Amino acid sequence: MQLACFRQTIQRWLRPWLVGLISLCLVVACQSPSPQSGNPSPDCQVVNHSAGETCIPKTFERLVTLDSVSFEYAIATELQPIGTPSSNFRTALPALQTEAANIGQNGEPNLEAILQLKPDLLVGLDSHGATYAQLSRIAPTFLLKFEHSGRWKQVFQNFGEALGKADVVAEKLAAYDQRVQELQNRLGDRRADLKISVIRLYPDSTTMYLQDSFCGTVLADVGLGRPPAQAIDAATAQAQFGNPIQAVLSEELLSQIDGDVIFVWTGENTATADAEAQEKLAALKKNPLWQQLRAVQQGQVYEVPSYWIGSGPVAADAILDDLFTHLTDFFTENIAP
Repeated sequence: MQLACFRQTIQRWLRPWLVGLISLCLVVACQSPSPQSGNPSPDCQVVNHSAGETCIPKTFERLVTLDSVSFEYAIATELQPIGTPSSNFRTALPALQTEAANIGQNGEPNLEAILQLKPDLLVGLDSHGATYAQLSRIAPTFLLKFEHSGRWKQVFQNFGEALGKADVVAEKLAAYDQRVQELQNRLGDRRADLKISVIRLYPDSTTMYLQDSFCGTVLADVGLGRPPAQAIDAATAQAQFGNPIQAVLSEELLSQIDGDVIFVWTGENTATADAEAQEKLAALKKNPLWQQLRAVQQGQVYEVPSYWIGSGPVAADAILDDLFTHLTDFFTENIAP
């Protein structure tokens, strides 16, 4: 009888404990991330991307972008991310200066910071593939395939299709095309005879931006010419230089960057690197080979912000602003009608 009483006591003690354990397991299961694909909810759309498949919610309120490119696409499609990495790129474009929380440096988002924001969607480039498994446990994660910046229009369209913003993307690209046409009308057919050079000064090197770079595509859309050494497509550049959009230039070949106008980008991701690039420019200006360049002698060299090596529609529009300003003046002053 004592044994029976003991068993009853144990059962009475274990029963609530087991019920609590089962409840806890159910709560954990409900809070665990659902599969990215499989049996999709009617409230989400399965989208293929560089890391696999993701069921993207048809409505979301707590979007976090993992890099400056996806952040720019989000802003351009009238979304308001609650978090994104810090970047000097954002400071150059007023439209990107929002109150989004900082989730780390561009290219190195902090997983803990992202988790604290409780996002319901994460979007970034395929460069985040190494952390996709961790990211997708936080929220549905969509990674855009991004070959190089010259493909920005196609990537922007892919972004819009995946996030239900295809109509907004079409409107933005149409507005961009309209501004391109306005600039073409302003410059006339003479624009094709103009040679536009774009260079970047790293602390330890000088590079030329080529035909299929981001800024190169904007220049091509306007119908502007490029120096021969920069009129190289992505496939050829990849084969020759190991980079589809830029090529390192030795000091002896400075003549290759000459043109009617030279745009120089010196911005970097840190204050130290910025200062070093400015020192590089100061030294370059003293170089006799630099001083012999036609654009230098005619005073047609312009320093430009980081959006010249951007990857999206906000930056492209800003480049058009610069072209309206500098090239309209150039044609007025240097080329007879």
